[in-house]
Amino acid sequence: MTIRIALAQVTSTDDVAENLATIDDYTTRAAADGSRLVVFPEAMMRCFGGGSLAEIAQPLDGPWANAVRAIAERAGITVAAGMFTPADDGRVRNTLLVTGGGVDAHYDKIHLFDAFGFAESDTVSPGQDPLVLEIDGVRVGFAICYDVRFPGLFLTMADNGARLNVVSASWGAGPGKVEHWELLARARALDTTTFVAACDQAPPADYHGSAPRGAGHSLVAAPDGRVLESLGDEPDLLIVDIDLNAVDAVRRSLPVLANRRF
Repeated sequence: MTIRIALAQVTSTDDVAENLATIDDYTTRAAADGSRLVVFPEAMMRCFGGGSLAEIAQPLDGPWANAVRAIAERAGITVAAGMFTPADDGRVRNTLLVTGGGVDAHYDKIHLFDAFGFAESDTVSPGQDPLVLEIDGVRVGFAICYDVRFPGLFLTMADNGARLNVVSASWGAGPGKVEHWELLARARALDTTTFVAACDQAPPADYHGSAPRGAGHSLVAAPDGRVLESLGDEPDLLIVDIDLNAVDAVRRSLPVLANRRF
């Protein structure tokens, strides 16, 4: 079985409507290339550092999410895009909306980025539940940015049948951070013998603040840890055909899920 996916490495702004237009453009392009799933970065609703997230957060049945649903419906594919939804404690949730192609679900980021001098938990409330969906006949798990540093989440998704795990990110740039990003995506692929498709924001050219705004270098890693395809740091659309038969082949020769003791 093969599924064609697209990673939309774009740069979101502080303009919610402009970001919707970007989703529409890249989704249309991904569908035209035959993709069944297009993944956008975290914080597509509004970039980090662009103002109060609570001011723009909307419920999952609000106008922004419904606009993404309409885009997915017109294109006839599944769209995964990062947004912010209200939490009960006055903070927001960092949410990945997954909609279109017969699915409508969401994942709230579990592991919050309280690292490298940034405190996401000041404004964001953590989620609790992993998400694995069937898309075009393929079980797909979903994670957001800092989640990629935690193998347990990816093992849980593999235990729940995921053969492809998606990471939507606005990765914090800095010394060694691109190397971390690439290493972690490949490690999670090896941990779980799944494909890992990691989509990051393209870094804004004129940004000098401390908020995580992206480092680019989106990639797809195979179950044996090889990088199948990758991008640099410019905005681009990466189209990749994923042969799910490779999961079974790798698991026969490297049965880490069956061999683990903990």
